[in-house]
Amino acid sequence: MSTPPPRPAEAGERPAGPPTAVVFDADETLLDLRPAVTGALVAVLAEMRRRTPAAAAVSLADLEADWGAVFGALSAAPVQEIRRAALARSLARAGLDDHLDELAALFFARRFALTRPFPDALPALAALRRRHLLGFATNGNSRAERCGLAGEFSFELYAHQNGLPKKPAPEFYAAVVAAAGMPADRIVYVGDSPEHDVAAPQRAGLRAVWLNRLGLPRPAGLSPDAEVSTLAELPDALVKLEPTNA
Repeated sequence: MSTPPPRPAEAGERPAGPPTAVVFDADETLLDLRPAVTGALVAVLAEMRRRTPAAAAVSLADLEADWGAVFGALSAAPVQEIRRAALARSLARAGLDDHLDELAALFFARRFALTRPFPDALPALAALRRRHLLGFATNGNSRAERCGLAGEFSFELYAHQNGLPKKPAPEFYAAVVAAAGMPADRIVYVGDSPEHDVAAPQRAGLRAVWLNRLGLPRPAGLSPDAEVSTLAELPDALVKLEPTNA
């Protein structure tokens, strides 16, 4: 568990209203991960082709498919371990099995260099900070300080750090409650996954906002406390969730 010092409030900023925490998922919620992963795979493929003519037969689609091929069996493992397994499968296509460490290092360097917040992320965090404690809790390896989010949160939680299991394990959300230091019903979890970021936190007693950037149909049985299509809508959605007698 990593708990950096809270970001100082700007002059005149004071949390108002009832004490609440808003805790964010990382990838595809605050962070535009897909272009970063694609860019990193492009760099790996270019290096594979530089090293051996056999890689000419390997495509970007092959590298993308290798993630799906290994994910099912390793879904509970750290994301970095899953990615290494996918890259090992990709390198084997071109007889580059012995170069996993070098090309994994290349992948992660490019992946983090290219990972950026969505345009609506930082403005939303700035607006929310005036009323809420902000947290960051993720299954992935998108560390805030490496992805343009340094100093934005009062606490950060990363699955597989200090034995923390991945979402949707109840222990993950229990750690969120402990880090926030307030009752579960005063915590709102925000994310893009219907199961990990809505249903599972609600089972743990938290409230949940589904960030549905793509306008997908709501899955049967899913009842988020609020649904937004952009983080710009989140401050108003949270105001509507506050108790009327607060």
